[in-house]
Amino acid sequence: MATIKTFAPATFTTHVENTHTNLWDKFMAYADTQKQNHTLWFFLVLMVHGVFILPLPAVLSYYFDAPAWVLGVTMVSFFTNIIANMAGGSIRTTLTVFAASVAIHLFIVLMFII
Repeated sequence: MATIKTFAPATFTTHVENTHTNLWDKFMAYADTQKQNHTLWFFLVLMVHGVFILPLPAVLSYYFDAPAWVLGVTMVSFFTNIIANMAGGSIRTTLTVFAASVAIHLFIVLMFII
C-alpha cells in the first residue's frame, strides 16, 4: 500500500510583515477601484475645469489684481488634463493630474485672497 508523504515544513509561528499604508497608497487603491468609471471621471474633469477652474483667472485678475501667469498656469493645467484623458491615459493618470490641478488652483486662490 502506498502512502502519501508530505514534505511541508511545520511552522508554528508566522512572520508578520509590517505594511505602511500612506495617503498615496490609499489614493492609488481608490483610483484602481474607479477603473470602470473612467468615462465618468473624464466628463467630471471637463465639467469642473470648465465651470470652476477656467473662470478663476478672470475673477482673480479683476477683483484681486492677479498677474497674467495665473492664466498661463490655468491653461496649461486645463490642456494637461484634456490631453491625459484623450490620449487614453489610465484612471490613475486621470485622477492624479486632476487632483494636482485642483490643488494648484486652491493654492493660487489662497495666495491672492489671503
